[in-house]
Amino acid sequence: MKILVINGPNLGKLPQRDKALYGFKSIDQINEELKNKYQNIKFRFIQTNHEGIIIDELEKFGGDAIVINPGAYTHTSIAIRDALESIKKLKVEVHLSDIYNREDFRKINYICDVVDKTIIGKQDYGYFLAVEYIIEKLSKK
Repeated sequence: MKILVINGPNLGKLPQRDKALYGFKSIDQINEELKNKYQNIKFRFIQTNHEGIIIDELEKFGGDAIVINPGAYTHTSIAIRDALESIKKLKVEVHLSDIYNREDFRKINYICDVVDKTIIGKQDYGYFLAVEYIIEKLSKK
């Protein structure tokens, strides 16, 4: 099984950001824990602050599933939404914080209607929930 994990803007700054919202682990620590826990899965990890790079990676996607935390692009990027919509594989959106219980602008989510599942407010555990969801769904095929 191949899973692409994409993390958008500012997620490379974990855990320097608000720990109460985002947790205490870096994106590299989360990635390493995913690799260690799910050794039978081939992960490709990307963290970028650039919208075009995210779209390029989605366009060349050839694996089984995607886990994406678009960061602030969740609330602004129709382009990422459209790229995700064109992919007919399993897609899970993850947010470390509960975006629906924050500032009003964060309640706008262009991504949620083009993914199979959205996981919010679970900090780093959300990535593990996403992978478990993917494993469960793909094992039924």
